[in-house]
Amino acid sequence: MQFRISALASLVLMGSVSANAAAETPTNQELFELYNAALEKISALESKVVENTEKAPSLDLVGSNGAFNFKVLDHSRDTNTKQLVQLQALRDGDLKQKLTLGGQVTALVNYQKSNIDTKFGWLMRHPTSSNQIGKTVSEAVIHSSNLNLTARLTDNLTAYAELLYNPEQNFASGSTITGLPRNNISMRRAYLLYGNLAESNVYASLGKMDIPFGLNDTVSPFTNSTNWHSFAGLAYGGLLGYSSDNLHLRAMAIQGGAQFRNANTPVGGSNSAVPSLLNNFAVDANYTFALDSGSLLAGASYQYGTAYCQEYVVKHFRACEDNVDAASVYSRYENGRLTLLSEFAETLKVWPGTANPNFPAYAGFEAVKNFT
Repeated sequence: MQFRISALASLVLMGSVSANAAAETPTNQELFELYNAALEKISALESKVVENTEKAPSLDLVGSNGAFNFKVLDHSRDTNTKQLVQLQALRDGDLKQKLTLGGQVTALVNYQKSNIDTKFGWLMRHPTSSNQIGKTVSEAVIHSSNLNLTARLTDNLTAYAELLYNPEQNFASGSTITGLPRNNISMRRAYLLYGNLAESNVYASLGKMDIPFGLNDTVSPFTNSTNWHSFAGLAYGGLLGYSSDNLHLRAMAIQGGAQFRNANTPVGGSNSAVPSLLNNFAVDANYTFALDSGSLLAGASYQYGTAYCQEYVVKHFRACEDNVDAASVYSRYENGRLTLLSEFAETLKVWPGTANPNFPAYAGFEAVKNFT
């Protein structure tokens, strides 16, 4: 480019001198003026070259961002606000490529002993004989692995997809970690996200995503919180959100019937679990207060249909007679490396499945509310 511009400068100057040479030999002053005129034309051409280069589409189509992908895949923080994390990354210029790829692998090596036979709970899995047996156990395994893709389709439209392999955590009943039912790969999350925080505080997403209920964060690097285990939801639906510097509001229309996790409302007059109606929903609001000693986030949530609304014996993902709604309040205090979390969530109705008819004489087996 510099060679072409230099050659152009010589042509401009030579052409101007040749035009004057037919009349008379140019003076030094005239040559100086011709040279300045040529420089002005070159400067104008350089500006056009730079402008056209900036407008040209980037050839850097595929890349990765470790810090961004860690935030998106992290189980302990921003558990159900990943859309906001992605929009903030887009606003801050962290996703320069059209496609951003990422992933994670969690591997475990452990040795455990117990004085009770076959009682080893590990990483949110209940102690069962499908996981460990005996009084001494050891393992060297892959706990979970993810692959994710974030695609900037336009300035305002983003697509996200996340694959999950989790042999030690999935719900394949009766199978061990080497059984085929627990060695499948699933599409954990997949949605379209519309929004641009540089232009508007409003955003929306559509697809399979986390339900906006509660905080569900944890300070543990290994396990999710008890609130997450009881109330965190994953479902099809459409979400509308609003985010400013301090305020974050969300509302989600959730597909009815039994969803992927912690969302169930009866559909139709036959109380079916077939997800053929948008008749479930959740809302959440939180505000971040700036303090002299850090920041305090406080929020509250409501969900119309949660889990375990079936009668005893409870079976996952079966139909139920009526919805069981729930509410949650939570807070998070941060000051440097110090993080304090508090959360309380409770169903507003009893869980029908907690009533055990095999022990009617004991009041402790009557139906109760769930709270954490």
